[in-house]
Amino acid sequence: MADPKKKWVSDDVLTYAYLLLYIALSSGQIFFNKWVLSSKEINFPYPLGLTLLHMVFSSILCFVLTKVLKIMEVEGGMTLDIYISSVIPIGAMFAMTLWLGNTAYLYISVSFAQMLKAIMPVAVFILGVAAGLEVMSCRMLLIMSVISFGVLVASYGEIDINWVGVVYQMGGVVGEALRLIFMEILVKRKGLKLNPISVMYYVSPCSALCLLIPWIFLEKPKMDEQRTWNFQPVILTLNSLCTFALNLSVFLVIQHTSALTIRVAGVVKDWVVVLLSALLFADTKLTLINIFGYAIAIAGVAAYNNHKLKKQTSRASPEESEPTQSILLIQSSNSNE
Repeated sequence: MADPKKKWVSDDVLTYAYLLLYIALSSGQIFFNKWVLSSKEINFPYPLGLTLLHMVFSSILCFVLTKVLKIMEVEGGMTLDIYISSVIPIGAMFAMTLWLGNTAYLYISVSFAQMLKAIMPVAVFILGVAAGLEVMSCRMLLIMSVISFGVLVASYGEIDINWVGVVYQMGGVVGEALRLIFMEILVKRKGLKLNPISVMYYVSPCSALCLLIPWIFLEKPKMDEQRTWNFQPVILTLNSLCTFALNLSVFLVIQHTSALTIRVAGVVKDWVVVLLSALLFADTKLTLINIFGYAIAIAGVAAYNNHKLKKQTSRASPEESEPTQSILLIQSSNSNE
């Protein structure tokens, strides 16, 4: 008979392993993308093309894993009406988020981009109020004010601020906020509950198509002119594989931990990215004002996450709330990849 204590220890170790895997892959993918796009490294300055490659790769792997090898299962319930009214907008916003977020890396440092991303709850809350999904309250206004103030202080402390990069990053934030709103509508109003692999299966091809059209007009002519089609296939394939592995790590973390745990892991990952970027990239110069402002913003984000989780817990039982949490929590995996 198995020792319950040993089994508990084994499960505990496995949970920490999944969390470390998620933090490592999430942080590493951001640095990997910056490395590929940087003119001083791989020099593949085509964020639209890179993001398109990720989505095509993800679409193919999802199909192979679910339909050919049948290792994972795609949940049913998807109809043409839901696909047109919900999945297509989600795919379009997802494509916009990754495209603009990766483009920002051409102009601003990884750490500063991460600091600007802290404004995400503010964008989600404002759009949620407009869509009737959130209710304005003094508590939420205070939390939003703290986050906004922290991001402003962090921006004030930036030494070499490039407003083009800031605009791209803010555009990515708005796209991600809209995606989360559409996801919540898909769950709450359409009644469809999907696990992350199912979301990837449906959304990735749609995102790839949304990226293909602007790529043909914006980046393909430049690639033809500069003859950059002879890029390093091994590097880009590995980069795409890491992106897919990141999505799968989120799937594993959600299956073995709670919503609160992955949100805490996301905050740890953000700090890891900010601090490590100062060591890895020459364009990153952190100041005390940067760190102080970002700490204020992260405190506000933590308060926001705590408020949202308490709200979810009070409204639904664990069995009812977990699928909803799963579909909304994959926001952590791919923002700016």
